Order: sequence, then structure tokens, then C-alpha cells
Amino acid sequence: MNFQVTVLKILVSYPDGFAVMADLKRDMAILATSGRDWADRTKRLAARVPDLDIFSQALMERLNGGWRITEAGRALLALMEALPRDPEPAAEEASAAPPRSSMPLGLPTQMNGRRRERRQRRRTARERATAKAS
Repeated sequence: MNFQVTVLKILVSYPDGFAVMADLKRDMAILATSGRDWADRTKRLAARVPDLDIFSQALMERLNGGWRITEAGRALLALMEALPRDPEPAAEEASAAPPRSSMPLGLPTQMNGRRRERRQRRRTARERATAKAS
């Protein structure tokens, strides 16, 4: 999840563009745990403006225990959302990936490695429980 894009999106969702820190933290926590969709979306938006810095570019300002989005922040966010989308990322990844037959066999991906480790831990725990029960 891109923090800066998320802050702008949260602030723009409030009627006057101002949110106290407690509200910002709560909204950030909700979005951070909402799944990959939000993280992917903010990553795509941030990629459209690679040099984004909401603090030094005065896209938001700190006021009375909270933050408020500025007109420049609203304009940049609107621009980020209006820019044309990148070509289908799945199509690019598929064309960039080597053919399946050329990939070495027996080398698990990181995700498969994690699954294997979890299965092994569960198996070991079951075996211990069975041994204790005997």
C-alpha cells in the first residue's frame, strides 16, 4: 500500500478535506487490512507520479491535530486518477515470463516454499500430539 496516495484518498473523502489523526489512523488501518485490491490500486496510482511527496509538495497541511488536503493535493489526485491506465499488467507479465517448460523443475516459488513449511509444521505438530496421546 502506498502511504502517500492513501493519505490523499482518505483526506479527499472527508467533506472539508480535514481529518484528525485518530480518524486517519483508523481509516489507514481499515484500508491496510482490506486486501490486495487497495494495495494494488494505490501502487498503480503512485506509479503515475513517481516523485510524489505530499509533505514537500504541499499537497496536504497539518492543522490542529490533523491533516487537510490542499487544492494542489486535490488537483494532483484528480490528475493521477484521470491518467490513462497502463497496459494490462497481466499481459505484460505473461509475455515477460519465460515459457513454463524452460523453468527448472523442483525449485519451489517463494509462496510454495511457505506452504511447504506450514504443512511441515502442521505435520510435526500432529505427530507430536499423536505421540503424546499414545
